[in-house]
Amino acid sequence: MNMLKRIFTCAIAAICFVALPAESKDYTQYVDPFIGADGGGYVFPGACMPYGMVKLGPDCNRLTENAGWQAGTDVVGFSHTHLNGSGGGCKYGNVLFMASTGEFTPVGYSSPYDGENAQVGLFSIHLKRYDIGVRLSASEHAGFHEYSFPETDKANIFVDLGKFLASYEAQEFVGSEVRILSDTEIEGYTRIRNGWNFSTAYTVYFHARFDTPAESFGTWKDDRKAPGVTEQADNNSKCGAWFTFNTNGHKTVKVKVGISYMGYGKAKENIRELGSWDIEDARKKAVDTWNGILSKIDVDTPDTDARKIFYSSVYRIFLQPSDYAGENPMWISDEPYYGDYHAIWDTFRATHPFINLFCPSKGAEMVQSLVNIYEHDKYMPDARSSHWSGRTQGGSNSEMLVADAFVKGLKGIDWNKALDAMLKDATVPPGDDERQYGRGGLWDYNRIGYVSTDFERGCTRTFEYSTNDHAIATVAKGLGRMDVYEEYSRKASSWENLWNSDVESFGFKGFAWPKNSDGTWLSDPEFTVFSSGSFGHQFYETFSWELSFYVPHDMKRLIEKTGGRDVFTKRLDTYFRESFPGKRDELLFYTKMVGLCQISNEPCFLVPSLYAYVGQPYKTAKVVRGILASQYTSARDGVPGNDDSGSMGAWYAFHALGFYPNAGQNVYLISSPMFDKVTLNFEDGKKLVVTAKNASAKNIYVQSCALNGKPLDRCWLRHEELVFGGTLEFVMGARPSSWATSGELPPSMSD
Repeated sequence: MNMLKRIFTCAIAAICFVALPAESKDYTQYVDPFIGADGGGYVFPGACMPYGMVKLGPDCNRLTENAGWQAGTDVVGFSHTHLNGSGGGCKYGNVLFMASTGEFTPVGYSSPYDGENAQVGLFSIHLKRYDIGVRLSASEHAGFHEYSFPETDKANIFVDLGKFLASYEAQEFVGSEVRILSDTEIEGYTRIRNGWNFSTAYTVYFHARFDTPAESFGTWKDDRKAPGVTEQADNNSKCGAWFTFNTNGHKTVKVKVGISYMGYGKAKENIRELGSWDIEDARKKAVDTWNGILSKIDVDTPDTDARKIFYSSVYRIFLQPSDYAGENPMWISDEPYYGDYHAIWDTFRATHPFINLFCPSKGAEMVQSLVNIYEHDKYMPDARSSHWSGRTQGGSNSEMLVADAFVKGLKGIDWNKALDAMLKDATVPPGDDERQYGRGGLWDYNRIGYVSTDFERGCTRTFEYSTNDHAIATVAKGLGRMDVYEEYSRKASSWENLWNSDVESFGFKGFAWPKNSDGTWLSDPEFTVFSSGSFGHQFYETFSWELSFYVPHDMKRLIEKTGGRDVFTKRLDTYFRESFPGKRDELLFYTKMVGLCQISNEPCFLVPSLYAYVGQPYKTAKVVRGILASQYTSARDGVPGNDDSGSMGAWYAFHALGFYPNAGQNVYLISSPMFDKVTLNFEDGKKLVVTAKNASAKNIYVQSCALNGKPLDRCWLRHEELVFGGTLEFVMGARPSSWATSGELPPSMSD
């Protein structure tokens, strides 16, 4: 991309971040960043910008959570890099600052806390051990710290470059370096490897500036203090530095910390983003920027709790992926570059469709970034952090992001290269490490039409590859590549090769089932339609009863395979009604279930909306509204599972608006709008006003619907119908109605 084109693209993208006039509504007042921080949501509660590279927040004693926060434990310090909502092994937690009083010690310095508070652009907490108040804010590439000390001549602020987040699949320390440049400046780096994506070593540089000169300072290496020594060179040892201040009569010390993956100079340059030494200015900039996004959806409702849950959900959608433009140490480019896709297996279903709907210019940058990664790093990633791709979970789901952007008309993407990248996934086995990128088991899939039991995750891979192949066919057809379209349309039916019509459960016949490479079905008395696992299993974070609903591109054919519309409807009813009869330890996310539906995990996300394909949208309304009411709250444990880069938030936000995407298609399936009135403000200036007359906790069923004044007798919408703007008017009632029960069904591949 030439520089002129890049400037133009950035100008268009800036529309998503436009600051609002002072008199405009402050939507950030409805956001609670702590929602989902507890109870397994792993939500990041600290300070950050939309897509911000820097996510500055607390790390707690065990240092075992990606978001850093752990309720009820001590605070170790405040690091500048985090993920949001991710389970699995840890990543980041780099460049940790902390404060203390008394004689400085580089060990055992953590503190109990109270008074924690999170707002958009500002995190605050009280360190009880030292009676220190802490306030944090952030720009895109820098962190702002403010420490309020008691009166003392030994007020310490220090940086520990040996600290990072680590658990199973642990990150490992490689090296660090620190240099005190003056009594107000310091710089250094930390180098870490591995973690969830088993990355090579990555280096995080920092440059920090204090607003107050230190009375004394020193460094340490391997816990050995060196007072007055200004440098510790990298020899694979853990090091850090401390500054000691006299706060008698001047109790507050502020620090600006620039972060970079490129070097010291870039880290120092990034400090400029913070402007003045008033942390309120940094907070205001963050609030204005976030309002530019949150204001795209104006909710009118008397339900203050639902409004808080909604805007907090939308907020989390835009925390990741992180924008690393200008911070790519792997190759020099002025192209878009995003990281922290953690993971696309989670986010392709709702998070990215939400971004594509409301901020398509940013969505286009993300897809073009995937294409650029393919050009330089062999494959598009399914997950990527610290500039390293890995790992895959189910399919090669970058294809879903490409197709979703394509059918929704996003601009600024090299579609021919994007198709090349998709075809690379579908044709070239990834080699020795089939968990890093590409398609594991591809040799089987392309030779015999399914991934056999010779490979892990065979059932999940086969079903997801089928959907990925439909995504390839979709893009190929749009580009006039009819040979590719025809080939991958055929391959999109590969899921049928693992459909075992003889397997029976709850009176229904026909389920996804593992198959050996010789064509025989897996025969294992311990293996059932409820067997579930993760890596090393045939079903990845799901089980046959659930995966057997996953043919989103060809629901018509799936309904035929299950015995027709009546049988399929009863099958859905059973899925949401029956209790899980399998071994609880087999099911990873058993704690949050509605019948057999693991609402705490992504494989079930589309299933409540599948009633649309049998003309019974009122059943979708009942299931969805039940989940929204019972599984989402405004409490700190108010998210039903790992938020997974905003995935849980996106599921809530879409359904609260009244529709949900079938990713990779231009289709939204209507569920049950929660709010009296919502105004959707699209990037090109068009507006869609969605009203739900009589909407309430009891009136959850659509009685009638009109699009731009014309009756709508189908329970789905096309993308172009939404973004065209105008009005979408629902009338709600307390009882199921016949609305859309005989209307046109959503499209399927086999139509």
